[in-house]
Amino acid sequence: MSDIKVQQPDIMISVRDVFGIDTNLKVPAFSERDDHVPEIDTAYQFNPEVTLAILAGFSRDRRVMVQGLHGTGKSTHIEQVAARLNWPCVRINLDGHISRLDLVGKDTIVLRDGKQITEFQEGIVPWALRRPTALIFDEFDAGRPDVMFVIQRILERDGKFTLLDQNEVIHPHSHFRLFATANTVGLGNSTGLYHGTQMINQAQMDRWNIVTTLNYLPTNDEVKIVQSRLPSFNDEKGKQLVESMIAVADLTRKSFAAGDISTLMSPRTVISWAENIEIFNNPAIAFRLSFLNKCDEAEKPMIAEFFQRCFNQELTESWAHQAAEVMADGQH
Repeated sequence: MSDIKVQQPDIMISVRDVFGIDTNLKVPAFSERDDHVPEIDTAYQFNPEVTLAILAGFSRDRRVMVQGLHGTGKSTHIEQVAARLNWPCVRINLDGHISRLDLVGKDTIVLRDGKQITEFQEGIVPWALRRPTALIFDEFDAGRPDVMFVIQRILERDGKFTLLDQNEVIHPHSHFRLFATANTVGLGNSTGLYHGTQMINQAQMDRWNIVTTLNYLPTNDEVKIVQSRLPSFNDEKGKQLVESMIAVADLTRKSFAAGDISTLMSPRTVISWAENIEIFNNPAIAFRLSFLNKCDEAEKPMIAEFFQRCFNQELTESWAHQAAEVMADGQH
């Protein structure tokens, strides 16, 4: 374990100065970055309540889960807090391919002095536990049962982790931190929107010290994000266009909440729509290609009505010919 640096937070930063939240709170941070610190996104908009919950995780070693609908930026929120603290961060997506062996470790065959020998290669959990690292379990409610019981062991208060294969007990580094994101707060796929999510053992849910919810941003903040990603929308005309786009997105979100449609526009989809407008130079064509074609056939008339209401323009069926002409013009 000689490659592990004994690293400690060595500075205190002002939450007011760094995150723009009206509080005198100061939190520990590292003065130097390493390869595992996420890159800072200067355009990222922080939710104050969620930011304070995440900061409590970093400063007071609380286990924090961030819950919310897809596309709200749950994982990115944790990473962007870590980026400003220079805190190393590792993110694991708990899809169906992640196994217990991936987390814990396994015996592998390696070449030593020209001979093949069997050697234990530790997984991501023991690797992270030994270091001042924030470990993020993404899509926590999609994890397989055997994987979830591995995680439960490090959710205990002392967080000790036993490597049975090695007869070793790992004591977490004093600045190891644990976070998770989830769509359903462990209640399963009750809406039909998140296939593959599981009911989470309530004994395990009780071990998360803080559960916070990240909702979609206010319109002004979402406009700023789109404009920061796409400078061509930074003039007044661009701002009005983005506001109309977000108005459409907001109608889909409200209709989804009411149970009228089964698909909604996330901020990620709005950005994709804006990027496609740059390609096709037509909001209607870009809307169809970015979102409408993903929707249930029976719901398309209602969603087309949302577009017509916000843009005062009908969605035409002859969009393919228009798109071809626009792309041909762009090549000249």
